[in-house]
Amino acid sequence: MQAPDRLFDIAGRVALVTGSSRGIGHALAGGLAAAGCVVVLNGRDERRLAEAAAEITEATGAAVHTAAFDVTDGPAVAAGVADVEDRVGPLDILVNNAGMQHRKPLLDFTDADWHRIVDTNLTSAFLVGRETARRMVGRGRGKIVNICSLQSEVVRPGIAPYAATKGALKMLTKGMCADWGPHGLQVNGLGPGYIETELTRPLVEDPEFTAWVRGRTPAGRWGRVEDLVGALRYLVSPAADFVNGQVLYVDGGMSSVL
Repeated sequence: MQAPDRLFDIAGRVALVTGSSRGIGHALAGGLAAAGCVVVLNGRDERRLAEAAAEITEATGAAVHTAAFDVTDGPAVAAGVADVEDRVGPLDILVNNAGMQHRKPLLDFTDADWHRIVDTNLTSAFLVGRETARRMVGRGRGKIVNICSLQSEVVRPGIAPYAATKGALKMLTKGMCADWGPHGLQVNGLGPGYIETELTRPLVEDPEFTAWVRGRTPAGRWGRVEDLVGALRYLVSPAADFVNGQVLYVDGGMSSVL
């Protein structure tokens, strides 16, 4: 039996977090760094990545690496993952966080809008997950967490394409588990509810919408990025070695009530 104090020990693990220059990804990367992980931030803007890395280092004292590549571009992903493993070390943890929201009535959604949101929210997880898993499978171990959403289960008007991508990401998570679980990988999802970030600030500041969120959420409030960190640490720790193909919703109870 594993000692209880080792169940959640992830110190020294190498973790790549996509879309981590701001928002939820930045908070998750910071949470992993604070737990002793060797963290690699990913995004496309090298300057912003450097600033984000400095912010995490200042907060945690941990050295943070960066890797600028486009997660929707297959060859760029292959080169980027290879570079990370060459510079930093074999990846133990992948957090597929890169994503976007585009609110618009479905009849007004253009072909370009559709392809952009699908590529960003779904194809990126497939590309980075596949490239990382190639290496993890050879080593017989690895943790992959796909950042799903409350909208993997439910939807509101104006976000149908976003919900479609997050619902598909839930099933991709289960498919990755089915294919890679026999090789020693655990692939799970983390499903945030309504979380207050700079991207959701306009909604938070809308009194009617905030009243709706608080009224629909048993916890009675918006979520904070810090609320997601513990769940992620659990999913990538030895404590979750027999947890596979699941989505852990961190939504204050919203998905459980009518």
